[in-house]
Amino acid sequence: MKKGVSSLVTVALMALASSLASAFDPRPLQDTCVAIDEPENAVFVNGKFCKNPNLTVADDFLYQGLNIPGNTTNLVGSNVTIINVDVLPGQNTLGISLVRIDYAPYGQNPSHIHPRASEILTVLEGTLLVGFVTSNPQNRFISKVLNKGDVFVFPIGLIHFQFNIGHTNAVAIAGLNSQNPGVITIANAVFGSNPPINPDFLARAF
Repeated sequence: MKKGVSSLVTVALMALASSLASAFDPRPLQDTCVAIDEPENAVFVNGKFCKNPNLTVADDFLYQGLNIPGNTTNLVGSNVTIINVDVLPGQNTLGISLVRIDYAPYGQNPSHIHPRASEILTVLEGTLLVGFVTSNPQNRFISKVLNKGDVFVFPIGLIHFQFNIGHTNAVAIAGLNSQNPGVITIANAVFGSNPPINPDFLARAF
């Protein structure tokens, strides 16, 4: 009897460990799940309705225009073009997304986190200073200057940034291992929350 209970507990623990190990987007259970807005004759999966797989076409898996530079005439001097499930329906349930980042001279992609994804970035043009900060209590600052062709990884959930230290425009492409990685810009979240955080609290914290 005790042996049977012990085996049952072992199986339960293994199942729990397996479920906890799936910390990212779940694996798809079918070849495609093209996202659609109309629920008629569709299946709701992972936040989106799935198109009937027999009705999918090539354009469901195509995005055009990533070669077009983004508008960097803003306060931070950068523009992020996001290719996620909202603009590329065929990404639904595949656990991936892509971004193009354009930087004006001395422009930056300010400190932010992706709560649901790690990021791998490659520089196509220009020179970027990039970095991330590890979690408490070490708070180590890991930083590197990247040139054309260099690749850098930002671990999931850590504060990171990119800064164009060159005199010319810069371009980077980044892949993320979630169809909806999310983004929290630190300054916007802390100092621009709605409703605002008590400034006395922020002054003491900073």
